[in-house]
Amino acid sequence: MIYVMSYGIIYVNGEANMLNEQTQKVTAHIPVNLLHDAQAVTGKGITETLKIALIQLARANAYEDLRKMRGKVKFSIDLNELRKDR
Repeated sequence: MIYVMSYGIIYVNGEANMLNEQTQKVTAHIPVNLLHDAQAVTGKGITETLKIALIQLARANAYEDLRKMRGKVKFSIDLNELRKDR
């Protein structure tokens, strides 16, 4: 088994598991074609496909926050020195 933690989510062999997380049952009106297309991409059922979509949305927001910081954080790392290790 492979465990990778990211944003409070534990992945076991590529499957997202939210241990000790509360869940909420929801009813949503989702276009059938959109849902089927998403399921075709994930190869998963409805619940797992929606979890993956929500995780990716949360990550996209985090990445956008990081992009906004571009050029505002100073690092004391010399890129040329790092490249010598290759």
